[in-house]
This record gives sequence, C-alpha cells and structure tokens, in this order.
Amino acid sequence: MIPFIDLKSQYLSIKDEIHTAISQVLESTQFILGNEVAALEQEFANYCSADYGIAVNTGTSALHLALLAAGIGPGDEVITTPFTFVATVAAIDYTGAKAVFVDIDPVSLTIDVTQIEAAITERTKAILPVHLYGQPADMEPILDIARRYGLTVIEDAAQAHRAEYKGQRVGSIGDLGCFSFYPGKNLGAYGEGGMVVTNNPKYALTMQTLRDWGQERKYHHVLKGYNYRMDGLQGAILRVKLRHLDDWTEARRAIAAQYDQLLAKADVITPTVMPYSHHVYHIYAVRLAERDLLQQRLHEQQIQTGIHYPIPVHLQPAYADLGYKAGDFPHSELAAKEVLSLPMFAELSPVQIETVSAVVRGYRD
Repeated sequence: MIPFIDLKSQYLSIKDEIHTAISQVLESTQFILGNEVAALEQEFANYCSADYGIAVNTGTSALHLALLAAGIGPGDEVITTPFTFVATVAAIDYTGAKAVFVDIDPVSLTIDVTQIEAAITERTKAILPVHLYGQPADMEPILDIARRYGLTVIEDAAQAHRAEYKGQRVGSIGDLGCFSFYPGKNLGAYGEGGMVVTNNPKYALTMQTLRDWGQERKYHHVLKGYNYRMDGLQGAILRVKLRHLDDWTEARRAIAAQYDQLLAKADVITPTVMPYSHHVYHIYAVRLAERDLLQQRLHEQQIQTGIHYPIPVHLQPAYADLGYKAGDFPHSELAAKEVLSLPMFAELSPVQIETVSAVVRGYRD
C-alpha cells in the first residue's frame, strides 16, 4: 500500500529529537504557552521574514484572530475564493462579516486577481487570498488593489509554509499571514496548532491578548477574548520540525519534478508552477475529466489519494445563506470535479513514485 501521507516515517527520522523536546516540556511543566511556544513564535516569524509571530491552537483560530485584529466585524465584507478548505470562510463568518467570492484562475487555481476589483463594495474591508496547494496567489496585483481601496490583505498560508512569491516568503507579504500546523501540513504538529505572522505591532498585541481570554495580565480582561492558546508540547515539537522544513520542502519539490517527468505524456494535467512562484507542493493535484475512474484505478492498486476539494464552499449547504448558486464560479466548480491529489510526502521513494505514475499513465487500459 502506498499511503497518501506517511507521518510515521517522518516521525521515525526525528524520533530522538522529538522525545528530547517533549521531555523538556514535561520537566518544565510549561504546558500552555511558555518558553517553547515563545521561542517558536520568534523562530517561525524570522523564518517568514516577519517581525512577530502569534501562536494559536489551530489555523482556523489564526484566521479568526487576524480578521479581528484587522477590525473586521458585522456588516463588513471580505473577498476570497470558494475553492478552498471551509475554514477560510468559516473564520470570516465567525467575525460576523460576509465572505464575497471571486473565482479562481483556471491555471494557478488561486484567486483570479483580474476579478477582485469588480467585487469591491463600500462594505469591503479586506482581501483574503489563499495560497492553495503550496503555490502563492499572485500577490502584487492584490497589494496594488488593496492600497488603492484602503483594504487589509490577510494571507491564508495554511498550505504554504516556506512558499515564496517573487523571492519573498509568504505570510510576510500582506498585512497578516495565517498558517496551520495540522499534522498533515508541510510543517505539522502532533495535534492541532496555528500561527499568525505580521510586521504590525498593534495587530500582534491585539492577537496576543485575544488568544488568552482578552487578558492584558492574569485575570485582567480588557477584550472579550478566546481560549486559542498553543500547547507547550506542540511548540517544542514544531521547533524540532522547523529545523528540517527546508530539507523536507526540497524533497517535495524533487518528488513533484519526478511526477512531472513521468506524467508528461499521461492524459492528465499536471500542476502549473507560475513564474512568480516557489511552489512547496503541500498537494500534488492532477486534473482530468475522468477523475473518479482514475481514483478507482489507484485504489484498486492500494494507492491512497485525496480530493482537495470536491465541493466549492459556495455550494456547501452550510453556506447557502451567502446567496450563491451553481454556475456562479465556473472555474472553481470545474476544478472541484477534476482535481485528484496523488501521494506526496518527503519520504516517498522513487519506486513508489514510479508505481503511482504507471497507474496514472495506464488508467484507461
């Protein structure tokens, strides 16, 4: 069996480092926030070329706090894409604001920057581009639009640790950048976790306060806050894993290059790397009309796959109140019918890559 992701292989490669880090937290008894989380915040902010990092319990919480720090609330609108994980839109909803969708570019699968301006109204307060699958959105036009209209730019970088846009690390390009450390991410915790990075000290202080029940000091609550704190164990684990992220990323990129070569003549569309992008391949998704048939053929050969994502958010019943219907975002809807995520993790072997590719090439046989 070829798994979609193999977290155990990764763990075994760093087992001793992980056990040492966990033991240090247990000895310190700093189980919530604490020194390990504070160190992770500084190290990850530096890694993203940002001044501040605010560690939280999930990537969704990161998005929620970033929106709140930017002053987003009831009656406001935030422009984003429907071709994303639902958390992007849920976080907007949590603030009382409304998500306003713009379709994706059919090549990059990230937000179509040529459609953003037409979606702006007097209620628009922010643009929330999603760096999907590990490829950055086209940030330069987004920043230009945001400057002209006085909008905040919040990057959803949950799938894009170490990705770069024109040589700049994502997360530090907009006003705030939000990351997830869900276990399957390129930098994943052994549980849940998230981070917001920013260069704005006011935003940082607001988020630090909000994540810890709105306290400026213990039992002195100046804001109506949340219990969004990161565990000390996750901070320590992520510090260990951050030291390996460059190597793991280059391994993913090498695997993607092998897939590209082996699938060059297959009846699928392989990922397109945009000229501005340093892609980190959280997901390696091919596209084809016969997606379900290919997935079945791979399953028959005990090869795991994923679909990211089978239903765009605007067609999810939970978000019917946004008022959209089938046909409103044709590129997102077509991508949802065609994308198939192949196995992708740093430890994937050349034999496994060839095995997967051979099934893809011959799925019609």
